[in-house]
Amino acid sequence: MARWWEGALELKPLLHLLFPLCFHWIAEEMTVSVLVDVTTEALCPGQNTCSEAIYLNGLQQTIVGIFKMIMLPILGQLSDEYGRKPLLLVTVSTTIIPFTLLAISESKAFVYAYYVLRTVSYIISQGSIFCIAVAYVADIVDHRKRAAVFSWITGLFSASHVVGNLLARFLPEEYIFEVSIALLIFCPVYMAFFLVETVKSTPKLDQHSSYLNKALTVVQERYKTMKYAVIIVLNTPTLRSISVISFFYELGMSGISTVLLYYLKAAFGFDKNQLSEIQSIVGIGSIVSQLVVLPLANPLVGEKIILCAGLLASIAYALFYGFAWASWVPYLSASFGVIYILVKPATYAVISKGSRSTDQGKAQTFIAGVQSIASLLSPLAMTPLTTWFLSTDAPFDCKGFSIICASLCMVISLCFACSLKLELPPDDEDNLEAPLVS
Repeated sequence: MARWWEGALELKPLLHLLFPLCFHWIAEEMTVSVLVDVTTEALCPGQNTCSEAIYLNGLQQTIVGIFKMIMLPILGQLSDEYGRKPLLLVTVSTTIIPFTLLAISESKAFVYAYYVLRTVSYIISQGSIFCIAVAYVADIVDHRKRAAVFSWITGLFSASHVVGNLLARFLPEEYIFEVSIALLIFCPVYMAFFLVETVKSTPKLDQHSSYLNKALTVVQERYKTMKYAVIIVLNTPTLRSISVISFFYELGMSGISTVLLYYLKAAFGFDKNQLSEIQSIVGIGSIVSQLVVLPLANPLVGEKIILCAGLLASIAYALFYGFAWASWVPYLSASFGVIYILVKPATYAVISKGSRSTDQGKAQTFIAGVQSIASLLSPLAMTPLTTWFLSTDAPFDCKGFSIICASLCMVISLCFACSLKLELPPDDEDNLEAPLVS
């Protein structure tokens, strides 16, 4: 129990980071379930199934995955060199404009414009906010206490999702985007005034060089940055293993998340209220598992056992959704989210433990880049497969067949996790990597 409170006490210096991020997470989550209704109604009026919306989501995720491979390592290195705060301010601000469009109008043209701007927003912010926040934590918290702190942070993330889903459940639909925009604006404003920087900026050489020279420098250093990040991962067995585990887990789970809400709407006629209820079940249970169970269990069993348990639960989660034979089964499947949600904090802890202090941002964002490769590949199979089995042309009656296929990726991830060896990084050596921008 003392260890549990130690993790809570470690959050005190992180107050000005986590407080605004909770508002950001609430604002984003409260729009998730209503977006299914908004996009379906705009693109396929009067229908429960909308293949165009499913394909648009798949296309969006593929484009985001391609560009995230480039953006995440750049953002990670920039945060290591020029500070966490400016990168956080940029990334948390990108969601404001896309939701503003839907607050103005929910017509077909505005929905298309939303998809375009939201894609750009995702390229910059999806994954990078959490990775930079995790690097911020690593700047402050001792590596022996990070697993507990990460569990508290992901627990707060889940709590924010519960609040967001409750707001989506009980707020009238016409007010959801307005409230979300207000919370999204509050986040960067609060950070600008109160968040303390933890990284000393790299001295800028040749400050009077032209913009063209600076642009050329970015291009030249891009290769060096990627090479350095690859060396970090390949030379560290722990990072090498967790990158493979993360790839297959994300390949399956991102594919499921791309189509899940549209599958539930098409297969069982769920609306925003029922979708919010299912997401709330996951959120409420995961709060307990991350804030209480993980901090108490981690010192006893370690990150590897927790990671394996989470992966096993994710397989059950996918199979119950895929074979759902009645409208109550998705609620049962959602209950496995209480355990599989532990995969994320366990992964962050493993990456952090396997990285040197000077490479936290690079390691977190590089492996997030590996995950982005998976997230761009999964819609290529999941989108047409889901659309096919939801249509009347399906070869056999199994609307969730694509989700069952995705569960195989989590099985592969679990196999690699069982052989994972946790090792501390080698002693810090001279960091010969050049700054990204000079």
